Amino acid sequence: MNGVQQFFLFRFSKMQQIQIFTNKSSLFLQNYMLITNFVTLYIMKKKIEIGENSTRNVQRVFFESGGTQSVKLRKEILRKLKQVILANEVNINEALAKDLGKSPSETFLSEVGLVLTEIDYFRRNLNRLAKPKRVSGSLINWPSKDYIVPEPYGVMLHISPWNYPFQLVFTPLVGAVAAGNTVVIKPSELAPHTAACVSHIIENVFPPEWVSVVQGGPEVSQALLKERWDYIVYTGGVNVAKIVAEAAAKHLTPTTLELGGKNPCIVDHSARISTAARRIVFGKFLNCGQTCIAPDYILVHKSVKESLIKAMKKAITASYGDDAASSYDYGNIINKHHFDRLLSLLKKQRIVYGGESNANHLYIQPTLIEVDDTNNVLMEEEIFGPLLPILTYQTDEDLKQIIEQYEKPLSFYVFSQRKRWAKKIMYSYSYGGGIINDTLLQFTNRKLPFGGIGHSGIGSYHGEHSFTAFTHKKPYIQRGSWPDPSYRYAPYQKKIGFLKPLLKWLS
Repeated sequence: MNGVQQFFLFRFSKMQQIQIFTNKSSLFLQNYMLITNFVTLYIMKKKIEIGENSTRNVQRVFFESGGTQSVKLRKEILRKLKQVILANEVNINEALAKDLGKSPSETFLSEVGLVLTEIDYFRRNLNRLAKPKRVSGSLINWPSKDYIVPEPYGVMLHISPWNYPFQLVFTPLVGAVAAGNTVVIKPSELAPHTAACVSHIIENVFPPEWVSVVQGGPEVSQALLKERWDYIVYTGGVNVAKIVAEAAAKHLTPTTLELGGKNPCIVDHSARISTAARRIVFGKFLNCGQTCIAPDYILVHKSVKESLIKAMKKAITASYGDDAASSYDYGNIINKHHFDRLLSLLKKQRIVYGGESNANHLYIQPTLIEVDDTNNVLMEEEIFGPLLPILTYQTDEDLKQIIEQYEKPLSFYVFSQRKRWAKKIMYSYSYGGGIINDTLLQFTNRKLPFGGIGHSGIGSYHGEHSFTAFTHKKPYIQRGSWPDPSYRYAPYQKKIGFLKPLLKWLS
């Protein structure tokens, strides 16, 4: 059986599956069948042999044949995605509980709910976003009609992380599909139950020539990076990001790299301490501290350090009880490797709260540590766990000396009732995104881009910013044959005296 025959057989099997999931949407099924026929004809024309390891090639054929061009079809597939996610919510909850110890409530708030709102946003706004935009022309090329056309990049590779293994697969994916791209997803092997759940959902929504999942470890990622892609999205650490960037550079492939960093959290002497404590505890210990935008360390004014520590102890108990190990809302460390890494950071530290652990359950208690200065192992790199170092400062210069020791962070937090001072601090430093008097919530606003700068990332997405990131803004001008003044054509020697003042006036 040759490749084309295998493809026909596979398509027949897949269409039976699609029929089951599209009983309520004949328009989707009709459009999909039409596109499938075009793809098949295109494959036969190109004489492409489709084998088991040619996912990227299949997707490229699908994309080049116009399989993703229909905005109606994109909206319909997103509607189906939402339906299948809701139908699999119990499975999603179970998977995240097994991988990270997440409760169903936390799963919805930090994973599923954010994906559903992203889908809803694009279904409401995709017609507007995908429409070519006419812009005013220049007097130099008058008369004309000038347009900007959003054009999808093509075949995308998306390498997703383990800390939010559902949300950080689907949020970029929704934007990529809405923009008209095809996507190959490589979920993290460190969250295997969620990766399997993600694969199940994808297979029941998308044909593999549109979106597919490739499972495996680092060797699979390395193999994928050897291929040529039209766009790469990666979420994870700096070291792997450099490998991704190097692979992308070989083909001049654009990338979005979402990383992390030492995110400072400044608590001014004027801050409302009880509120600041609750919001810091929320931002730091959600997902057991395994959040790239979590506060990584606290810089508290020396005059309010003791009151902040007291308030944070109270906030931890209010959130997770006297025994966080038995809390419904407190998860676990992803695996033994990270558990051991975090425990090694606690050696010889001045712990003021917490510090207990259980290797059998990968549990580490929310822990507060007093730190005298940055010459401490906790201050060397991003912690990525439920350990929170607390340093003090007295002057703005103290803040500068500490913060500027590190690369630009992904997040930046300030708690203060001095509005002018807080705003000055926010404008004084470079970071991915930040908040005055709260934590994490910058991630939830679809109108704000989410992304880093420097070592904390390249590019940004969310909502309209995802559509912008995953499309090329292609300009073109439409002109008629008249007028056609001769002064624009060579020779210019006798015309330059006229053209110089004319161009100056037109500009």
